[in-house]
Amino acid sequence: MRVAVAASSQLAADAGAAVAEAGGNAVDAAIAAALVSANTEPGVCALAGGGFVTVWPPDGMPETLDGQVRMPGAGLPPARLGGGGVAVEMAYGGGVATVVDAGSVGVPAALAALEKAWKRHGRLDWDRLFEPVIRVTRQGFPLPSACHHYLGYSADPVFSRSHEGYGALHDDSGRLLPPGSPILVPGLADSLALIAEQGAGVFYRGPLAEAMVAHVQARDGMLTLADLADCEAIVRPALELQVGDWRIATNPPPAIGGAILAAMLLAAGWPLPAGSDAATTARMAAIQQLALDFRRTRLDGSEDPREDIAALLASARAQADTAPSAPSTIHVSATDAAGLCCAITLSAGYGSGLIPPGTGLWLNNCLGELELNPRGLAFAAPGTPVPSNMAPTCARHAGDGAALAIGSPGADRITTALFQVLVEFLGGTRPLAEAIAAPRLHLEYRNGRWQAAVEPGLETRALTLPVRMFDAPSMFFGGVGATLRDGTGDLVAAADPRRAGGIRVTDAT
Repeated sequence: MRVAVAASSQLAADAGAAVAEAGGNAVDAAIAAALVSANTEPGVCALAGGGFVTVWPPDGMPETLDGQVRMPGAGLPPARLGGGGVAVEMAYGGGVATVVDAGSVGVPAALAALEKAWKRHGRLDWDRLFEPVIRVTRQGFPLPSACHHYLGYSADPVFSRSHEGYGALHDDSGRLLPPGSPILVPGLADSLALIAEQGAGVFYRGPLAEAMVAHVQARDGMLTLADLADCEAIVRPALELQVGDWRIATNPPPAIGGAILAAMLLAAGWPLPAGSDAATTARMAAIQQLALDFRRTRLDGSEDPREDIAALLASARAQADTAPSAPSTIHVSATDAAGLCCAITLSAGYGSGLIPPGTGLWLNNCLGELELNPRGLAFAAPGTPVPSNMAPTCARHAGDGAALAIGSPGADRITTALFQVLVEFLGGTRPLAEAIAAPRLHLEYRNGRWQAAVEPGLETRALTLPVRMFDAPSMFFGGVGATLRDGTGDLVAAADPRRAGGIRVTDAT
């Protein structure tokens, strides 16, 4: 099977290609690549987190496998909920406040989503998908530059909380290892080998589950064996919308990211307002502000996100009727020659800093991501999903049958990055790689007002907002990865130059 893979590292893209060359399809390749990314990008992601998998079979309907982190605490008395968190502040990204340690650990459903996607759409045996990640974690993998950048801010306040984890990232004198240094996390390869042999059940109901719960509860966290035993990925129909001749399928409610992306695309109207001139930049800023302000005032902390998202999409459609013509995460995209698309986005938040001894598995801090969950560690009943920006997306062209898989890491910049790339590519202004590399704009709400963060190359004279101008393209604006089977059947893979992404297109066998 010929498959195009775009991932957050060349190591991950090569893993996906190896699985494709062994007979795997786009879903097999994407899962293999995601396993490598999640386990070889310390600080940036981890397997014990959450995520979403959007799959669009060439002869079926698009669906999203919901593996987002959920609220823990099943079976615990109310007095035991909400403890075990440690507030920290980092200078990363201009300043980040978050909560780490055991109280921030939510129920990690990412692995359940990967396994369910494989069961529904994969071709190879489950253990075959793990061969690349077991090999690289057993022999040691190079510390990516993006991870080193983040760990420069987070190693001491966050990732010093595990003796094994701290030792894997630092030299004998306590200095953070430089980029490219070999990283060997004790126990990680053995844990992955166990999951490969016995399936995800051993993570949720076996010795790995017992190790995670014992470690978290010893530090006053809320994760229980019942939480893990009941954890299953939810299959949802993807959120669909029409943009010109393209049908787009993205992450549905109750997740927020897909709805924000859909609202921006709907508000943009058709033809899409592509370009870098002053009027287009101002129009793109206005569209972003419509969606992001709705999120800030209605969706963040919403008790009923489905109802509020319906109102957002209705507002966006109304905006389009009067429109002038004119975002810690990893992502993997894969598209095969048959037109099967798979987009996977995974996140462990900023990281709790914890590794249950002997497992090598870094735990998430998704309950402590204050920009996504401002309601506190015990924010809802056990099993309630944590809000998410993630928006793995697939698209098909009604005319020539082109098939696209796309997504991005980048916290609240995920949706604005994807919006701008899709505007440029779907509108035919730029080919895929150029659309991903094009300069970006992101609206951010700081000190009670909106301002525009802007990369060089966009004309800003018509903006009425304060402008925070960057000196060069920055990974602040996301790291989009996309794969395409075009209308002629050719395969294309493109990764964002803002991050050290990797791409591979396999040959026919």
